[in-house]
Amino acid sequence: MSAVTPTISLAPSGGLRRRKIVNRIMEIAGWAAALSAVGVLFIVIISVAVRAWPALSWDFLTKPPALFGQAGGGISSAIVGSALIVALATALALPVGILIGIYLTEFAPRYIAQPVQLVLDILNGLPTIVTGIFVYGLLVIGHGQSAYAAGFSLAIVMLPLVARASQETLLLVPSALREGSLALGVSRWRTVVGVILPTTLGGILTGAVLAVARAAGETAPLLFTCSIFNPAVSTDITKAMPNIPVLIFTYSEQPDQALHEQAWGAALVLMLFVLVASLSAKALLARSRRKLGR
Repeated sequence: MSAVTPTISLAPSGGLRRRKIVNRIMEIAGWAAALSAVGVLFIVIISVAVRAWPALSWDFLTKPPALFGQAGGGISSAIVGSALIVALATALALPVGILIGIYLTEFAPRYIAQPVQLVLDILNGLPTIVTGIFVYGLLVIGHGQSAYAAGFSLAIVMLPLVARASQETLLLVPSALREGSLALGVSRWRTVVGVILPTTLGGILTGAVLAVARAAGETAPLLFTCSIFNPAVSTDITKAMPNIPVLIFTYSEQPDQALHEQAWGAALVLMLFVLVASLSAKALLARSRRKLGR
């Protein structure tokens, strides 16, 4: 009895052609969505830059706001105030967030790590105006508005971002590094400090930079904690300081067209800061991945 040799046709069938067509349609849809997102970003940047152009000058960046009835002025005091407030928030959130990430990844048992991760995720999605109200009741009522209250409120915004970024970066470290260090008799904490943290420093800094970029543009917490201030340049963190988000909010509601232009200019400065911070975070993340790959 002779065996029957099956005939196999390599010609594309109807089902194969249909899958190729659907695949091509989905590729085009994906490209269109990506280009749409990039296009919206460029439209926003160009729109803000066009409206901010009349106000941009060296004096705009180096002079404090003009007094009532005077022309000109700048946002130097707001730049200094925002820098100090964000630096204070970073000093509060960065070490605590990194320690939380290390504990959850290296030391915490599962029944503790999961609830803490849930709390961090909820805190990350919490509206920032709620954070502002909380800090207002905690530090402002009875004491007055201040830069340290604003920094504390922004630190709460930054904390879950830093903690989760640190945790995810530490999870990327190969277990062989931990096992090799422990096999040599090195204690657990020295393994974390001497082996794991240097490897993940770029990724942790990436999360920190992204958290700083987000906190720098938050307005709601600052309205409750640092919105009644002297427009002069100040470095006293016990007093309310000028800051860019509140300045944009205030100027945008004024009837003076010149103040509207300055609000657009301040928005462009803030946008450029966020853009530079995001690009720096991407560069640090790429460096960290190359280091982990080696």
